[in-house]
Amino acid sequence: MEESAIPSVLIVQLCTSLLIAVKDHSVCLTFSNLKFQSAKAKMWSLQNLLFILCIVLRCVTSAVGVIDVTGYVGREVNVSCAYDEGYEFYEKYLCKNDCGSDDVLITTSNSSKNKYRIHDDKTARIFTTTITDLQSTDAGKYWCGVTRSGKDIYTEVELKLVPDSCCDTVTKVQSYEGHSESVSCPYESQYQNSLKYICRGNRPSTCLQDALITSDTKQNGRFRLDDDKVSGTFTVNINSLTQNDSGSYLCGVQRNSELDVFSAIELEVEEWCCVKAKHINGIAGRPLTLQCPYPPQHWDNRKFLCKGDHRNKCTDILMDQRFTLQDDAASSSFFVMIRYLDVHDTGTYWCGSDPQWRVGNYTKIELSVVTVRCVTCDIGRTRS
Repeated sequence: MEESAIPSVLIVQLCTSLLIAVKDHSVCLTFSNLKFQSAKAKMWSLQNLLFILCIVLRCVTSAVGVIDVTGYVGREVNVSCAYDEGYEFYEKYLCKNDCGSDDVLITTSNSSKNKYRIHDDKTARIFTTTITDLQSTDAGKYWCGVTRSGKDIYTEVELKLVPDSCCDTVTKVQSYEGHSESVSCPYESQYQNSLKYICRGNRPSTCLQDALITSDTKQNGRFRLDDDKVSGTFTVNINSLTQNDSGSYLCGVQRNSELDVFSAIELEVEEWCCVKAKHINGIAGRPLTLQCPYPPQHWDNRKFLCKGDHRNKCTDILMDQRFTLQDDAASSSFFVMIRYLDVHDTGTYWCGSDPQWRVGNYTKIELSVVTVRCVTCDIGRTRS
C-alpha cells in the first residue's frame, strides 16, 4: 500500500492542538519537536500519525502518576482522588479493569452501592470512595474517573491489602499487681514529631481510635506517656497494675500518607499475694524482735513495717516507746524490736525497703500472740 503524504502545515496544526490538550490535562507528553521532524520528513504514514494520536489521547485521559493505597483485610479503606477546577459538577466514579460499563463500581449519581460509598467534596475538589469489608480479591488496580464529553479523565489507583494484625516480634514485659511498670516503644528518627499512642489488643486498624493515651494528652488516669525525641523512644508508664491489665498492647506512630507503624508488647501481671510467710509466735507481755532482710542496694532506702492482710490495706506501724527500728547495713537487714507484745498485735505484717513492693524486696510475717496463764497464781487461789 502506498504511503499517504501529510502536509507539514496539517501536522503542525495537529501538534498545536495536542499541545493545548496536553497542557489542559497536565499530561507529561509533548510533541513540540514534531513540527521540526515534519519539516525534515518528506512523507508521513497515516498509520504512524494515527498511532501517535492514540498514544496522546490515552495520556490525555489519564492523570499523572499512580495513587498507592493500603488497607487492612476485613476493614474499610478510603480512596481519594483530586480533580481540576471546572469539573466540580461532573459525575465521578470508581471502576476496575478496562472501566467498561460492567466495571464501574459506584458513581456520584448513586452514592451508595453494595460495599462502596462515594462522596464528592467540591470545595476541596476531591472525591473519596470508601470500600468496606475488604477481602484479598479487592486488591489490585482501580481507576478514579471523571465523566465528560469525549474521553473521560482517569487516575490510576493501586490497592494493596495487609492482615489486620501485628507483629512478627513481640516484647514481653512481666510485672506484679499493684506495681507500676514502664513500656518502651522505639521509633525511627523521621517520626520525631508524629503522634504516638498505645492501645490494647492486636488490631492496628482500630488502635488509634481505641488509644489508652496519646502524645497529645500525655496523662490519662493510670497511664502516662513521655516522648524522648533524642533517643527515639516513647515510654508509657502504667500505675497500680491489676491482673486485668495482662494482655497484648500495640505502640503506634501515626503516618499521614501511609499506614501507621506499630510494635507489639505482651504484658503479664502476676498475682502479688503469692509470697511465703514467716510464722512467728509470741507471748503477750513479753518482748519480740522481727528481722527483715533487704537487697544490699537498698541500704539507703526507707525501711518500714506495716500491718494488714494486703499491702493496699497495710497501715504503717509508728515507731514509739513500744516499737523501735534498727538498721544493720552490714547484714542487709533491719530489725524491729517490740518491747512487749499485746494480744491485739496478732495479724499479718509486711516489712520492706522498696516503695514499689517488687517481689523479693519485702517480707511477709504472720504473728500470733498468746497469753500464758499464771500457774503459781492459780495454785495460790486454790489454797486460799
